[in-house]
Amino acid sequence: MKWNIVADSSCDLFELEKQYENICFSSVPFVISIGTSDFLDNEKLDIDQMVAVMENSTSSSYTSCPTPYDWYKQFENSEKTIAVTISSKLSGSYNSAKAAMDMILDKYPEKKIALIDSKSTGPELVLIIRKICEFIETGNDYEHVVRKAVEFADHTHIVFALSSFNHLINNGRISRIVGFIAGKLHLWGIGIGDEEGSICIRNKVRGRRMVIDAIIADMKERGSELSEVVISHCQNVELAETLKTSIQNLWHNISVKVIQSRGLCSYYAERGGLIVAY
Repeated sequence: MKWNIVADSSCDLFELEKQYENICFSSVPFVISIGTSDFLDNEKLDIDQMVAVMENSTSSSYTSCPTPYDWYKQFENSEKTIAVTISSKLSGSYNSAKAAMDMILDKYPEKKIALIDSKSTGPELVLIIRKICEFIETGNDYEHVVRKAVEFADHTHIVFALSSFNHLINNGRISRIVGFIAGKLHLWGIGIGDEEGSICIRNKVRGRRMVIDAIIADMKERGSELSEVVISHCQNVELAETLKTSIQNLWHNISVKVIQSRGLCSYYAERGGLIVAY
């Protein structure tokens, strides 16, 4: 019987990193609305076009989380499902998934569905899903896989570097004063996801070298026994690759993967932003 892993499109994956006979993966999309344009965050989304529209628009913008019906369609497809969502502190996606799960279990009480609140976004969901696949491959039963996945998620971290704060401010994710000051001084904001899944700006730095140093400092402070890192970037592969090299120079034999952020994370990170999970 196949396992079904589902994430919302805050996860910077379109497909699993390798093929499995007994595991399938799918995602449910956010919608990014910029002025009169709506962008469905699926595999057809042109990130370059969306970012260009963002930068040229003077209209308001916002994001809409997947509906319960979006989740319901995915849950209906399998007997064993594990769903991973963006932090419930940042979006209503978890609540939508919970409503869908309750409806499905009322109709199909024999199904197994687990919801994992990542308390994060982007590349941290990639790490969690990667680990879920590993737990499944070792032959663990459903309850064990879910328990180990939740434990793993509690010990992963996220740090991000942003050169623009417009959408985080406008959508109430960070303080308007903090973002305004950093923007006016042309500073990069270095932030983390805290233990509750909210966004905290920890530092403000100037220049690419200091961005890398700040991210490395966070990894040294909060990381222990580092083995895996995923770097998502919004139109900034050069800085992402430089960071990757710096990480590997410090931690030998560490796995570091660089990926392009999907629509939702690109919307909030804006051009040039990096999101790092470890």
